[in-house]
Amino acid sequence: MNVVIIGASGYSGAELASLVAKHTNLTLTGCYVSEGSLDKNKLLSDLYPEHLGLLDCPLLPLSVSAFDDIQSDADYVCLCTDHKVSVDLAPQFLAMGKKVFDLSGGYRLASNDDYVTYYGFEHQHPELLNEAAYGLAEWNHDAIANAKLIAVAGCYPTAALNALKPLKQAGLLSSESIIIINAVSGVTGAGRKASVGTHFCEVSLTPYGLFNHRHGPEIEQHLGHKVLFTPHLGSFPRGILETIYVQLKLGVTKENVTAAYQVLANEPLIRLLGDKIPSIKGVAKQPFVDIGWQQQGTQLIVMSAIDNLLKGAAGQALQCINISMNLEHTTGLKGAF
Repeated sequence: MNVVIIGASGYSGAELASLVAKHTNLTLTGCYVSEGSLDKNKLLSDLYPEHLGLLDCPLLPLSVSAFDDIQSDADYVCLCTDHKVSVDLAPQFLAMGKKVFDLSGGYRLASNDDYVTYYGFEHQHPELLNEAAYGLAEWNHDAIANAKLIAVAGCYPTAALNALKPLKQAGLLSSESIIIINAVSGVTGAGRKASVGTHFCEVSLTPYGLFNHRHGPEIEQHLGHKVLFTPHLGSFPRGILETIYVQLKLGVTKENVTAAYQVLANEPLIRLLGDKIPSIKGVAKQPFVDIGWQQQGTQLIVMSAIDNLLKGAAGQALQCINISMNLEHTTGLKGAF
């Protein structure tokens, strides 16, 4: 399949370009940026010298002629763009008959009201929200395979949902409790655009988005349980670590919890650590979700770690592409780093 990437100059876009370029069943046919981008016509490898020799391709402006080229040459279009930009672009590529993988949050939530509340804009294509398949790869295989629009899951929700859905599915969660999620992400999660808050000399361990971060409702929507989600900016480049506090039903044993997680035991990109504690070091530049847990009575602490640019973005997008092509989930991912 021929793949084009819109927004290829950002961290997730460049990571995805690298994965596609190395994939034996894919051809990277174009890397695009907005017509106003300062990066247009530069080589992607000039921005990311670690990809010299692999991504020596120009960042093309997304002009009228670019749309003609994409219509002629592309099978899959990957949107690594701002949420509002993805909302606008996705219908145009769908109308061309392309399969669209959107790495933004433009199609992850259920209604226009959610977008007004949590994203701050009116969704211009709410009719597509029900058509988009949620790209949480281990849990939504058939929908991903069959849909034309894939809303690749958010980075924080990917770590949280893989940690919590086994417990929900097994009926182990106390129905009246609120799950508390404390999550820390590396600075690449804030994107490549310069800002004081992510400047090398300014970045520090800091909470943000208290009570209103857009990933909170995404987790609740796809888990079906109330959560209190608090993200933090960490002083490291990449990775996410979440510490999740869960109230179990009375009588739930350690054996029950371990049995619940076996639903993920055969997923090749999930690593179940049991009572071992996952770490950022264990997942940085790797495509895995590492999940560990410890229990005391009805209190369960679950720990989940991912690389925000891989399993939290580009790696999961490629996993969704693999599903669409009926390939193994791990193709182009496991052992590629």
